[in-house]
Amino acid sequence: MPGLAETPEEFARVVELLPDEDVRVIDPWSTPITSDVDTLRAAAGVPHDAELGLVGHSIGGLAVLRWALTRPDEVARLVLVDSSLTSETGWRPFYPGKPGDRAVRALARFLGRVGVPQRLGPAVRRLIMRLGSMSGHDLLSRETAQTRYGGRDSWLLFWDELAGSWELAAEVSKLVAAPIDSVPPTSLLVAVGGTSRFTAKGWLAGQQRLADALNGTVEVLPDSAHLVHLDRPDAIAATIKKALPSQHLG
Repeated sequence: MPGLAETPEEFARVVELLPDEDVRVIDPWSTPITSDVDTLRAAAGVPHDAELGLVGHSIGGLAVLRWALTRPDEVARLVLVDSSLTSETGWRPFYPGKPGDRAVRALARFLGRVGVPQRLGPAVRRLIMRLGSMSGHDLLSRETAQTRYGGRDSWLLFWDELAGSWELAAEVSKLVAAPIDSVPPTSLLVAVGGTSRFTAKGWLAGQQRLADALNGTVEVLPDSAHLVHLDRPDAIAATIKKALPSQHLG
């Protein structure tokens, strides 16, 4: 499960490092990561009787955590990659359907109509790479970056995912706070390098609290910023191999 404003193409190196596994990456541009579990499972094309390992990056971490906590019988293992925290619940006046949300959506539609995403989309992508990755190794071609980030409705999609993630965080926060009857073995990869170093202390403390609630393990990645799948795809692949050496992954 990718994170906000991410593409399935970005995870190609992780998939390449797992040639013997059935790895399926959800495309957030066609199926929002904040969608309900049934929608996400259908998007992955996974049979209802298949047991899964779930891997989630950023807000994708919240999505797979909700899946695991609400349907523990479906999930054999959980890997959270620099996951958003359950405390990241945003601003309630901007929740979907609220006045702030309607104002932002109207602005995003206007910008799309006058061509701002088409002109600035690739620059936004470059900024994300500069801030989020230590390696700066962008796997997107210029054409793909223009299509994904320069689409008329791309910025509206980004906003919808962000606002939806706040509601998702609030929901998952309640699930984590309640008594947890069953949770699959969970590994957390936490990036503290690059620009992530400026908030590393608080970020790592939050990730550790989440790990404690899930009885999970934490691995700190000082040589990666937030875009772990670009900086340390090997770390993600190694964690997956250790977690599910013979299971299919979703």
